[in-house]
Amino acid sequence: MTLTGPTRIGGLAIAAALFVAACGGTGASTPPASDAAGAGSPGDGAVEGSILVTGSSTVEPISSGVAELFKDANPGFEYTVEGPGTGDGFQTFCAGEADIADASRAIRDEEKELCATEGVEYVELKIAIDGLSIITSVNNTALSCLSFADIYALVGPESTGFATWSDGTAIATELGSTTVLPDADLQITGPGEESGTFDSFVEIVLGAIAEERGQEETTRPDYTANANDSAIIEGIATSDTSLGWVGYAFAEENLDKVKLLGVAEDANGTCVEPTPATISSGEYPIARDLYIYVNEAKAAENPAVASFVDYYLAEGTIDTVLQTVPYVALTPEALAESRSAWDAR
Repeated sequence: MTLTGPTRIGGLAIAAALFVAACGGTGASTPPASDAAGAGSPGDGAVEGSILVTGSSTVEPISSGVAELFKDANPGFEYTVEGPGTGDGFQTFCAGEADIADASRAIRDEEKELCATEGVEYVELKIAIDGLSIITSVNNTALSCLSFADIYALVGPESTGFATWSDGTAIATELGSTTVLPDADLQITGPGEESGTFDSFVEIVLGAIAEERGQEETTRPDYTANANDSAIIEGIATSDTSLGWVGYAFAEENLDKVKLLGVAEDANGTCVEPTPATISSGEYPIARDLYIYVNEAKAAENPAVASFVDYYLAEGTIDTVLQTVPYVALTPEALAESRSAWDAR
């Protein structure tokens, strides 16, 4: 069993005990989402075999938490969960080299084509919601909110070479913002292009403005990019006037090091801070869905894959994991849609 990336699921030992107790205290966990999988109860200790999950570092702690609970109930089950990034994960998954891909965005057309070329058929399952978080150092008292216009002026494709926050003032003003950007060093640390968090950031925050201004829909190239979310947190923490972005869970767990900035979609609009409530309601403007993609052939060939996904989607599993991994649970209706998609594979 191999785990990569930061560990944030130590509390699952307690959560698992509560989960089992809620299921009657007999050691049997929640029944699978569908008896159609034919894999038997995921908590009866009978599931053996190994699986490989790769992809998003944002989704990695959720899949790791589910795998940990499933392993507790099935000692013969082994798993590897790794988080090289959504894009890199799809490359491995579509080559037929992984059972499941974690993703912090939906699969792209070129990735669909790669899977089709390699004969990989899959089912897409939405599993939670994230609020992509804009962060700075806890020591940065100059700002508490940025609009999409401000963020574009600082991180967008036209800001290459900007060394201070105030360098972005002209672009922000052109976009209608009246935010006073401080005359302070601008040190940016964020995900690289292999990351679904990078893709979501560009798509949701920068894309429309870049298109309107005739620019490439991307970020400035001259910032510190890292695939490791913990390294991003450390980069933000080491500069008092830093700026970056990560998934909500990583930011929320490091509030002693980083400060969450409120975000306004419109220039000079109402700022909203990411919280479970604002992310779930969609009020927070950078909320996004999180997914797993399951190789259908591998699920048919390997009972461990099918049983694991049954358990993943079972009543209470994700809620248990989200007690220690601070993302936002799907509504019961949205989770039911994922179960239906899995049943219909």
